[in-house]
Amino acid sequence: MINIDCKSASPEEAAAWKKYIYDILGCCQTVHREMGPWLNEYIYQEALKIALEEKSIPFQKEYYFKVMFHGKPLEHKHYIDFLCLNDVAVECKAISSLGVEQRQQLWNYMRLSKTPFGILYNFAPIKDQCEKYHLDIATNTITAF
Repeated sequence: MINIDCKSASPEEAAAWKKYIYDILGCCQTVHREMGPWLNEYIYQEALKIALEEKSIPFQKEYYFKVMFHGKPLEHKHYIDFLCLNDVAVECKAISSLGVEQRQQLWNYMRLSKTPFGILYNFAPIKDQCEKYHLDIATNTITAF
């Protein structure tokens, strides 16, 4: 079970987390600003790949991770759009508005891949949408920041 806690991060923790992902968010904002709204998700993903490369941010596009059950891998392949800095999951969306389904997808990916940071970025609207999360792996608690 995932616990969502929007108040547990201290101001110092939240500031440190924001600083850690700052350059990744800057790449997302550059893509949105230069490509504009209402394109297909794959266009934003390709542009983000270029932006991350230009900033020399280490990443894996379509990061594959295995889901285990009773010590055995499930056959279905699970992908995170981008895994940056080895511990930041970036899920790209191009939809009218972020909702519960998109948040749950990111949270599950973070939990199942044991990735401590997550960015949910919606490029489609005229004003981009961004949500940032931290997973405490020991307590399975996700904190918005």
